[in-house]
Amino acid sequence: MKRITILLADDHQVVREGFRSLLEREPDMDVIGEAKSGRQAVQLARNLRPQVVVMDIAMPLLNGLEAARQIRRDVPDTKVLILSAHSDDAYVEQVAALGAAGFLLKQTSSHDLAVAIREVQKGRAFFAPSISKQVKDRSRKPAVPEKSKKSNRLSSREIEVLQLIAEGKPNKQVAAELGVSFKTVDKHRQNLMSKLNIHDIAGLTRYAINEGVIESKVRLTIT
Repeated sequence: MKRITILLADDHQVVREGFRSLLEREPDMDVIGEAKSGRQAVQLARNLRPQVVVMDIAMPLLNGLEAARQIRRDVPDTKVLILSAHSDDAYVEQVAALGAAGFLLKQTSSHDLAVAIREVQKGRAFFAPSISKQVKDRSRKPAVPEKSKKSNRLSSREIEVLQLIAEGKPNKQVAAELGVSFKTVDKHRQNLMSKLNIHDIAGLTRYAINEGVIESKVRLTIT
């Protein structure tokens, strides 16, 4: 029997260990890697080429949605199954837009998770019933013109910078995390404020929460 190769991406080790224990009981599944940040998930997906990535949304350094975008771009044969403790409209909209193979809530049963992995590996979409209803409801609404969607105008690097700023990290730490110069980070910050017409860190943080770049439950230090 050909086994499905899986990469687990969650910033909590106990969660990853729990998922690994559950999935490795399945006769057709192999967990071949674990990532504790969105950026690590992207790198491991590029290196390991798993068939399925099980990805949490709330990830440090790079959120799960942006990590999923980059994986779909760089490893198109890999399917991304999003997991979240929340089903906010902002997340549902972005998951639908980025073309993730599925979206499950974390309280789902181990049986449903295994079923979802098998389905997305076969190229089929799998959404939790409540998420599926939200996706269908949103699809019935008039499309928002692309030019009015500010988040679509941000590059992947700008989204990374936005997340780190919204998490309360100063420019120096952002530069160290991304391996770029302080001046480069400052330029990205200025570009973000100009593109979004937002002129303070508190405003960028609110925008990041509203767009699902970071979760609102995260305690932030705004400087």
